[in-house]
Parts: sequence; structure tokens; C-alpha cells
Amino acid sequence: MNDMIPGESDLIRHRQNDNRKRISKKKKRRRRMIQKLIPFLVVFFLIIIVLAVALSTGLLEKYSYSTQKADLNEYFSVYDDTDVAIITSNVLTTDKAKLYDGTCYLDYDLVSSKLFDRFYLDPDSDSLLYTTATDIVRIPMGSTSYYIGETPTDVGYVLVRRENDTIYIALDYLKNYVAFTYHLYEGTPYHMDLDLEWPAYKTAKVKKKSNVRLLGGIKSEILTNVAKEETVVVLEEMEEWSKVKTDDGFIGYLENKLLIDYGEETPTPPAAIAEEIYPNIHKDYPINLAWHQVTNATANSYLEEVLEGTSGITTISPTWYFLSDNAGNFTTCADHDYVNTAHSMGLEVWALVDDFTNSVDTFEIFSHAATRQTLITNLIASAKEYNIDGLNIDFEKITADAGPHYVQFLRELSIQCRANNLVLSVDNYVPREYTSHYNRKEQGRVADYVIIMGYDEHYAGSEESGSVASIGFVKEGIEETLKVVPKEKVINALPFYTRIWTETPKTAEDSDSENAVNEASGEYIPYTVTSDAQSMQGALDFVKSAGCTPTWDETTQQNYAEFVKDGVTYKVWLEDDASITAKMQAIQSYQIAGVAGWKLGLQTNSVWNIISQYLN
Repeated sequence: MNDMIPGESDLIRHRQNDNRKRISKKKKRRRRMIQKLIPFLVVFFLIIIVLAVALSTGLLEKYSYSTQKADLNEYFSVYDDTDVAIITSNVLTTDKAKLYDGTCYLDYDLVSSKLFDRFYLDPDSDSLLYTTATDIVRIPMGSTSYYIGETPTDVGYVLVRRENDTIYIALDYLKNYVAFTYHLYEGTPYHMDLDLEWPAYKTAKVKKKSNVRLLGGIKSEILTNVAKEETVVVLEEMEEWSKVKTDDGFIGYLENKLLIDYGEETPTPPAAIAEEIYPNIHKDYPINLAWHQVTNATANSYLEEVLEGTSGITTISPTWYFLSDNAGNFTTCADHDYVNTAHSMGLEVWALVDDFTNSVDTFEIFSHAATRQTLITNLIASAKEYNIDGLNIDFEKITADAGPHYVQFLRELSIQCRANNLVLSVDNYVPREYTSHYNRKEQGRVADYVIIMGYDEHYAGSEESGSVASIGFVKEGIEETLKVVPKEKVINALPFYTRIWTETPKTAEDSDSENAVNEASGEYIPYTVTSDAQSMQGALDFVKSAGCTPTWDETTQQNYAEFVKDGVTYKVWLEDDASITAKMQAIQSYQIAGVAGWKLGLQTNSVWNIISQYLN
């Protein structure tokens, strides 16, 4: 029996249809919405994917190790097939060696400045020379042999060669003269270790096969690689990286986490090279030398007169030899009677040779082997003829370009002096950079005595008044010379003179001249400076005659006088007993070989007791 109300079933069906229609419409709307959202969702997910990929790629890029290799030619600064980069004391230098026919060479200038400074390039024979105590070793350019006299010794490789106007010396030959080690790393580009010192160094082993980088950082370029358990030298340790040197001669960086088994090694140095011995004449007493200015033969007859009142002198040096031309000739005032008289008084005679009495070209004289030989042969012959005891070389006009040739002259002269038992002494200025070409260090090797001319601090051409030899100037000369010359060879020379300085106010015309400004300071000079050299007594008499009383100047360690007369200012730094005492105290304190005085006849005789007191 049907309990439904009539028409109810239709209503229900109708409602159900409505519901189905509504649901259908909702589904359609939902489908349409989804369809509309799909492109946006696709885009969104694509963006997420892209961002994820980009992020992962960036991180990978940031934290991944670079595989780029360094340009090794650029690293070593080598751009020529014959160039060899040089590593010294575990530092890559800018210097370069050369590789010719399997032999390593260094250029002459580099050898002279870094390894060995005793070779001489002889332009006449186109040879490299080395001077021993008795001989000259000659190496002709391009030869595989060196010569002592006319006897050759062949070594099997070119010893010295010229390439593009540069002189190169074989490293293997250099080992005969200086202790050093070198190791050539084969391959391109060539590089080498070149060491003069062999300190202990820190080492470590490499944990695993790794890349050595140009700088400390994973993005730095790769220099080379190292194998597992390879040993490297640890040069510097930082927080995460260490600077190392590899077995194949590269200096770069490894991460600290790759280094294990730290240790220390001490390299074995090569056998020491015995330094060339130059037997020298050394007197067993302090030298007290006095220069005697002799300008003509007649002056020789006054020897006893100029020595009257002196005491303690051991050596007299007459100015006898004067270079006269550019061919190695000289004029002389040498005299037999003079030498005999000096010897009878217990004095040795060291005859002086100068380069300034006559106008000569020192470069022209000393840069030619034949000219040097002429001068040396004639000097030795004259010394033997007159039975003199030594030569005193007083060359004050040596130019910088003549310096190496002058030093070679002294080397060659020393051989002949040594062979003939003649004392060789050499006069020098107080050391300054502009006289470094006199090479006092080499003089100290080959000469018997090196004499410092400890005066002319202010000289005739000085633009300002000043002491001829202040105590500071004297001490500086001795101290600088002792840096390169053994004290038992050093003699300091004192001035037996001073200068009377005049400072005359300039006129308006003078003030406009080019000489109105001091060259050194650039300051205006309001007066004209002139000076006149005076003996010790002459300067004191001048001061006294002016009614001026000198006062002690602690800075110069001299008595100083100054006064004005007729608008002109006079200044005098006296050389007297007090100043000589101060200088002799300094000479004694340095324990050097002795003293010299320029010149006989200008001193007060009271100085001899002072000199003897401090020498003895």
C-alpha cells in the first residue's frame, strides 16, 4: 500500500533533479575554475623548479673547486725558450737564468751583485779575468777553456758567452769560487732553485692527491698537483690554507686539512769554498806615516830639515810619481840619497803615485790591459832601482766608469808588489756613495794597507764654512771603512792644516747670479764663501792677531774662533793639540793599524808626542 501523498513523488523527483543539476553546475564551475588555475599552477611550479635549480647551481658554483689552470709562463714571467725562472730562499724572484746547450748561465751583472763580485771583464782581450795572489786566470769569450798564463784547461762546456750584448757565466764554473746550490726543474717553463743559504724548514705530507693553487682559495687557478703522501715544504700557515713549495718547484697554496705528518728538515750545504788567500805585508808595529810633498828634485835635499823636531814617525811617503799621459807613463822625483837618508834614520819609504798633478784620463789608462801593464812594470822597476819599501797609490780622480778598471789595476799591481816584497798602500776618501766605485772591500783584500784621508770635510770649493775634519767626520770614515776592510789594514790620516773661512756679504749684483743658491739645500746664500788653507801654527797666529779667543766646540771637538772685520765674518776651526788628541783617542779606540799625517811641515811639533802616546 502506498503511503505517499498524491503528487509527492513528482516533487521528490523534481527536487532530486534540481539537486543533480546544482551539483552538476558546481562540478562544471569547479572544473572551469581548475582549468583556469592550471596554467597559473604550471607557471608557479615552473618558477619553483627554476628557483630550485638556480639555487642549487649557485651553491654548487659557490662551493665547488675551480678546475682552471694557471698560465705558467705568466706565473714564472718566462716568455723566452732560453729563460729560466729563479727561486731563491723559497721565493720566486724576478731574476732569470739562461739555458744554452743544456748548461745554465747567469748574467755577469747578476753574478757580481748576488754571488761573486771579483771577476773583471777585460774589454781588450774580450775575456773574463780572475786575479789570484800570483796569477791572472783568463777565460776567453765563447771558450770551453780557461788559461793561467798560456796553459789552457778544458772543462767541456762554454764558460763565458755573449748573447745579445749580455755576458753570461756558467753556473757550474762559478762553483769553483762561491758555495751555492742550484737545481734545474726540467720541463716548460724552465725554473730553478738557486740558494746561498740553507736554513732548516718545515715539511708536511699530503693526505691525498690534490691541486696546488696560485692563491689560497678554492676558486684560485691550479699551478700543479701533488700526489698522495708527497712531501711539501710549508712556508707559511694561515687559518685554512698554507703556502707550500712542491717537489717540482712550484710555490702555491694547499688547504690545511690536506696536510699531515708535519716535520722539519735541515738541508746539507755544499762544501765551503776556500777564499783566495792574498799574503799581505803587515808590520809588527803601529804605522805612523807622514807625507812629504816633493814637487821637484831639489826638495829631496830638505828631508832632514822637514824631519827636524819630529818623533815617532815610522814611515815617510814622498810625493814622487806623477802620471803624465794616457799611455801609462809617469814622471818622477825619486832620489837615491833621499832613500838612503830615510833608511839611516830608521824610516821606511812608501813613495806616493798621484793622478792629479798632470791632466790624465783615468778611464783611458786603466781600461786597457797593455796600459795597466806598462804602468805596473815601470813602477816596480823604479821601486827596485831606488830601493824603496812600498808604493802609496793616491789616485783621486777615478770616475765611476773607470772604477772597475782601477780596481783591476790594483789587483794586478798587488801581484807584482807581493813578488817584490813591496808594501802596497792605497789612499781613499771618507766613504760616500759617490765614491763606492773605489771598491774599498776589494782593496782590503789585495792591498797591505788602506788609508782613509780623514779630512776635507769642508774644502776649498765648499759653499759653506766648516771644519776640515770634525770628530764625527773622522769617526764616520773609520767606521764605514771597517765594515769592509780588516782593522789591521786601516790607517786614518789626520790634517796638519785647517782653513780660514771668510763670509763676505753679497752685493745686489751677486744676489742675482746663478751661484746665489746653495746646490745642496737650495737655500739662498747671503754671502760669498772663500777659504785659505793654513798650517796649524799659521791659523792660530791669525786668530791671535785678530785679538780673538777660541772656544771649545764640543760637536767638532775643536777650538773654534769667529770674528767680524770690515763687514767680513771670519771663521776658523783650529787643528791643535786638543783636536789631535780627540782624533787620536778615536783612532786608538778602533784599534786600527795606524795614523798618517798630511803633510810634513804644517804640523806643530807638539803633536808627535800626542800621536805616539795613543799609538803605543
